[in-house]
Amino acid sequence: MQYDFDKKESLAKAEQEKINALALEELAKQKLLRNSFLAGFSIVFLFALIFLTQRNYIKRAKLRSDELLLNILPGEVVDELKLKGTTLARQFDNVTVMFTDFKGFTRMTENLSPAELIAELDECFGAFDDIIARHNMEKIKTIGDSYMAVGGLPLTNSTHPSDVVKAGLEIRQFIEDRRQNQTGKKSNIEVRIGIHTGPVIAGIIGTKKFAYDIWGDTVNIASRMESAGDPGKVNISESTFSHIKETFLCTHRGKIDAKNKGFIDMYFVESGTMV
Repeated sequence: MQYDFDKKESLAKAEQEKINALALEELAKQKLLRNSFLAGFSIVFLFALIFLTQRNYIKRAKLRSDELLLNILPGEVVDELKLKGTTLARQFDNVTVMFTDFKGFTRMTENLSPAELIAELDECFGAFDDIIARHNMEKIKTIGDSYMAVGGLPLTNSTHPSDVVKAGLEIRQFIEDRRQNQTGKKSNIEVRIGIHTGPVIAGIIGTKKFAYDIWGDTVNIASRMESAGDPGKVNISESTFSHIKETFLCTHRGKIDAKNKGFIDMYFVESGTMV
């Protein structure tokens, strides 16, 4: 009887050990499965994180690229470039072009260091940029101390002659205020401003460094308005005057000889002119 009992106990023990072994094996499988799942999840999470980081980087780079393009080109032109990869020159029948130039710039370059000269131009042109932006104008370019901007393109509007004249008056006032605050300084400059209204062709030139530019006789006449003007004055053509004469008080200067253009009717827009 004792033998049978010991045998049963031995069998029960073996069975329990078998059950325990199976349980341990199952736990090991579950642990392996859980670790595999965690490892897989970690890999997926890592790839997702890399993807999101890369996508955010590309998005930021694209936004930065768009910002740089918008600093160089009008928004409408940027959209056309992104859509078509190119842009065509366009004829604009009626825009208003403005040129500014500093009196005494050559003398100023002799009296200032290169760093001081650049700081002076940056301060002035930075203020001009803000002024024309408020008046729906596009900056075209600067050449030395000359600043060129236009109203009425690429998005046409009927108020561009008035907008550009207002911008010219604000630029004149900015320079005058600056002169008053810098009395006696060697960079005490004055500005001439010329404005003309007429047709132009506008578009991008070059393939490496894009430059949005305008061409036509209107550009040449606007330049002559500036060079035939006086420091501290906004000099406009008969064409621009015909658009703004009901809004601004102007003084007719008569017919003034403009280089290579003959005699042209010119007008000074007076200070405190809006009526």
